[in-house]
Amino acid sequence: MNDVARGHLRQSTYESIKAMIVTGQLSPGRRITELELVEQLQVSRTPVREALNRLERDGLVVERPRTGFAVVQFDETMLRNVFDIRAELDAYATTLAIARITRDEVELLRGLVADCERLAQTDSAPRARLEEMQTGMEIHRAIARFSANAMLAEMLNGLLDKCQVYVWMELTQLNDWKAARDDHHMIVEAIAAGDADTACRESRRHIRQSMDGILDLMLRQRDLRDLYLSRTEELQTRPGLAV
Repeated sequence: MNDVARGHLRQSTYESIKAMIVTGQLSPGRRITELELVEQLQVSRTPVREALNRLERDGLVVERPRTGFAVVQFDETMLRNVFDIRAELDAYATTLAIARITRDEVELLRGLVADCERLAQTDSAPRARLEEMQTGMEIHRAIARFSANAMLAEMLNGLLDKCQVYVWMELTQLNDWKAARDDHHMIVEAIAAGDADTACRESRRHIRQSMDGILDLMLRQRDLRDLYLSRTEELQTRPGLAV
């Protein structure tokens, strides 16, 4: 296998495992091993090991001594921390990008918005929904690149990697696909018009509204889980009853 093929295998293995985490196939807190992934992906241990080390740097898995890796627990505290920081950095990147963006870069952003619309209209399969979400995230990554601040872009890329699990939860369980597409369209058109105030305001609103929706969903899920456990405990303490 030549270097190009090895590089492609490393990247595809990384993307496959990352997609499994983002979509919940590998659930938060779950223990994962190299052997399990080798068998599932039909690749050797080397690209799997490299992918897990990369995902650990991304903050999506943690290594546990003698037991392999585990998917990070994506809780309310991490949600608030990641989205609060992202809202401010995203707005700052937008301000910088507007000051230097080219016509070709604007058209690239518009093309990404159009890709999201196309995917929404033509394919409802889970793979297409994942692609739509990743394309929406790419809009934010592109804006960060166009800021011409490499350190800022790198920081935002790391935050966006951590956000994907939450965003997938929002889009699939709250069905906010159209709202996300409309927000991206508004942000991109404000950038195209050189309107930094509108672009930054809409970027912050888009991110904070997303955070609020996901937080509400997580709290409702927790309340339902607590109610179920409470009812189960109550039934188990009644004489002659079993669950």
